[in-house]
Amino acid sequence: MLEYVFHSLKQAQSVLAAQNREQKDAALKAVCAAIDTERAAILAANAADVVKARSTGMKESLIDRLSLTETRIDGIIDGVGAIIRLDDPIGSVRAGWKTPNGLFIERITVPLGVAAVIYESRPNVTADAFALAYKAGCAVLLRGSSAALESNRALVSAIKAGLARSAAGVPDAVALADSGNRDEVDEILQARGFIDVALPRGGRDLIQRVAQNARVPVIETGEGNCHIFVDESADIENAVDIIENAKIQKPGACNAVETVLVHKNAVSALMPLLVERFAGKVELRCDERAKNTALTAPCVIKDAGEDDWATEFLDYVLAVKTVNTLDEAIAHINRYGTRHSEAILTNDLKAADRFCRRVDAACVYVNASTRFTDGGEFGFGAELGISTQKFHARGPMGIDALTSITYRITGGGQIRRG
Repeated sequence: MLEYVFHSLKQAQSVLAAQNREQKDAALKAVCAAIDTERAAILAANAADVVKARSTGMKESLIDRLSLTETRIDGIIDGVGAIIRLDDPIGSVRAGWKTPNGLFIERITVPLGVAAVIYESRPNVTADAFALAYKAGCAVLLRGSSAALESNRALVSAIKAGLARSAAGVPDAVALADSGNRDEVDEILQARGFIDVALPRGGRDLIQRVAQNARVPVIETGEGNCHIFVDESADIENAVDIIENAKIQKPGACNAVETVLVHKNAVSALMPLLVERFAGKVELRCDERAKNTALTAPCVIKDAGEDDWATEFLDYVLAVKTVNTLDEAIAHINRYGTRHSEAILTNDLKAADRFCRRVDAACVYVNASTRFTDGGEFGFGAELGISTQKFHARGPMGIDALTSITYRITGGGQIRRG
């Protein structure tokens, strides 16, 4: 039962909300030091998670997302450091105006409250979500997957130790739901009055479960069925480089490309280069026209089925479809995409503009890899996830996503009449 945890987080958040930037930054610096001190314990815990994951047959692309190394621990510390350097978003006056009756109204940022982050596999999310929430004056309940349970326990233990060592630290502002019981997710989602927002970060099943069962507000973070459209005017050699990066650099990431759409006038130039680049690395699932341009290529090529267009592979698999027009590519993306990250490779400015205006996605790229959809790459320090909804937070969610607004109204004795 998490009832005690809910109460503790609520109380801690009221304390944290009153702190200034110096106090919060000092606590986060202490957390960095504690993670550094405890890195051996964190790596040992992670090694146990990796062994268990392999024994259950987890795909290697997902093992990579789970795994920590000395370098990745350094990255976690650097990520918290980047958040420390961010401006404090709390107390910022976003607008102010005077009404005809003399009232002065100000719109001011305040902490969103208590956030529950429900996520899969990646232990670095534990530190990122905590640090963003803490800097925004929010308490956070972390619920990672069972695959990363020992890693998350070790990280949260280090975080709490760091907060306890800081004079102004609030250790109870972070908690880990670590029973491993799936029922605790439902308990979190029913906690109206305690949890102010739930943020699911993971695959389709997790996101749908949260969205369908929550009685608390939810910001959905996206499954990434991402596309790259190769226009007939594209630089083909550069297109191959971009597609390779978007598919191979980290295939288990939500911003990896899953389907390449290629204009019929570019397919014969693209496909031989693409299959040569992907030989021994990536399985291609192609429509008939794309497949016929590469029958002798040293690459695994299969016939694409309808399900392939709608699949987030999270693996070394890429679907390829030939389209007749730009509008056909846009229609395909808006039908099968998940409103995450979509790209066009083109030298036609009008085509780029039409694509950007008509594709429904949080992030739309022109002549660049989809792999840049990331809070760190966008300059946010870290991210809570990639929102594919159309609320105040869309795309990579940084510190501002954990703020809300209060209106401060200053008068001189005015009363309303009529």
